[in-house]
Amino acid sequence: MTAAANGTILVVDDEPKIRALVRDALSAEAGRVLEASTGKDAIAVAGAERPDLIVLDLGLPDIDGLAVCRAVRKWSSAPIVVLSARPGEEDKTALLDAGADDYVTKPFSIVELRARVRAQLRRARMAPLPGSDAPLEIGHLVIDTAMRRITREGVEVHLTPTEWNLLQALLALADRPATHQKLYHAVWGNASGDAQQYLRVYIGHLRRKLERDPVHPRLILTEPGIGYRLILEPAMGDADG
Repeated sequence: MTAAANGTILVVDDEPKIRALVRDALSAEAGRVLEASTGKDAIAVAGAERPDLIVLDLGLPDIDGLAVCRAVRKWSSAPIVVLSARPGEEDKTALLDAGADDYVTKPFSIVELRARVRAQLRRARMAPLPGSDAPLEIGHLVIDTAMRRITREGVEVHLTPTEWNLLQALLALADRPATHQKLYHAVWGNASGDAQQYLRVYIGHLRRKLERDPVHPRLILTEPGIGYRLILEPAMGDADG
């Protein structure tokens, strides 16, 4: 049983078979798994039960899942993992900008869904949180944002101010897909320019300085058409070299 097994997960989907599949898959990740079949029920149950995480289908019969996400985000910071049959990049970007933390595209892998849910529960319960004053260890790196200092296998790494700002923006969204626009706004504010091109250049800089193999990154991953994702627990191969 996981450390999250005393929490509550809300599964929102209008298909009973999908709800049952997700409920069974996530029963080991939480003490309770609640269900809702409509958007209105989802908002009501989330407000009454305050779940630790919500698995949300976009194609609901009454209210679009995107609207549910926006409504819940007005008062809750619980991670929201979206199940979507819409593979389009615009849909994914819109839901992430509306406050969703991650997405899994239907048809989905149970193994992938459980991994995404565990990552979000871990991030939500993490102490200290990424970007706080305490140093953060990620694989072969120690990142001290308070002192603006990074060591890679004991050797200090120098980052420019822009690289630091981008890294902090990624840390603030750790284990979640960060859209190009969110990252660009966090680093460059309302400046005009090609967000994807700026980010491509500076993500390349970070990878060369922080990754063991920049060509095959394990720390800062690309989300095609969406943005990037910083992984708090890189794959074992990264730690072993």
